[in-house]
Amino acid sequence: MRLPGRPAFAFNNDGSPTTQVTQFVTTDQEEETVPRRKGSPGSLTSELVAKAKEAAMAAVRVYNDPLTRFKSETYIVLMVIAWTYLLHAYYRTKRIDYRYFTQGPKRKKYDRTKRGAHKFWELERCLLDVACPVDKDTVNNLRFLIGLRHEIEHQMTRALDGFLSGRYQACAMNFNRYLKQLFGKQHGLDQHLSYSIQFMQLAADQLEHPIPEPDIPDRLRSFVREFDAGLTHDEYNSERYSYRLLFKQKLVNRPGQADRVIEFIDPKSELAKEIDKEYWVKKEVEKPKFRAKDVVAAVRKAGYPRFRMFPDHLVMWRAEDAKNPGKGLGVDVQGSWYWYQPWVDRCISLCNAAGDKYRSTVSA
Repeated sequence: MRLPGRPAFAFNNDGSPTTQVTQFVTTDQEEETVPRRKGSPGSLTSELVAKAKEAAMAAVRVYNDPLTRFKSETYIVLMVIAWTYLLHAYYRTKRIDYRYFTQGPKRKKYDRTKRGAHKFWELERCLLDVACPVDKDTVNNLRFLIGLRHEIEHQMTRALDGFLSGRYQACAMNFNRYLKQLFGKQHGLDQHLSYSIQFMQLAADQLEHPIPEPDIPDRLRSFVREFDAGLTHDEYNSERYSYRLLFKQKLVNRPGQADRVIEFIDPKSELAKEIDKEYWVKKEVEKPKFRAKDVVAAVRKAGYPRFRMFPDHLVMWRAEDAKNPGKGLGVDVQGSWYWYQPWVDRCISLCNAAGDKYRSTVSA
């Protein structure tokens, strides 16, 4: 019987490599030597689930620790590990080999590290498999965090902690949901974690002053903007992509009434309708995108028929450094560049400043 995906690494409780090994034969009759933890109770699947839970708990613990300064970086790394272990455990239950290999004429040739260990699927590869049990909105959330991890690697960007907290919260809730869905409600982490105590008060005077703009580097803003631009309106607003809450301070009439910090109400209730009357929520819709030929057509329609794709538009965007992601004038979508309306307006403005250069006639 084939035992797919059994890791080629294990350690004793003191952290040293174990010397006990187990022999088994794959379906292609390839003999494998796989280390096994000495005296390990239960199956490897249970161990993977336990490690996934521990990594997720550690991620939340680090993020909620007021003394931790690398919150976003550490949280994302640990949650990626948690999700990877969780999906490895799932694929193991489905007898899906989650090791990299090349299929030969008769047998698989497994990819190995320099020291001979098997190479296992990273999280991105787990999410791409046809048997992946994760829904599209949750996959979008994980793809975003993986991309963000690559952008902030080896750097400290504290402003991200609050700027993207809704996506971190969604990641944790998605993990707990799938942990229970795939392996049983008894594994749920919601019984261990509640809302963290806050030092910051949500006061009325906060609403009377403009919210300070978070200090996010341009390249990170560009990454967030480009990723969000690739989502549909429903995908962007999904609670599995980013979990957003509206808070309102509750005053009780007399002692003995509910004293919970957070209380949820039915969105269709009369109370919710009253709250909606007090708040306006501004939703950022997906921006219209224009190809280069659409920009040229719009500029010509504005009264500059001599404006051409080459060399006029090419020279113009290069001179303006308009494809600099930090300027937010356009976005790269799967290798194709699309312009936003502000760039169309800028082209028209530059044509106007050029006098009669791009007009149909030249005045005497």
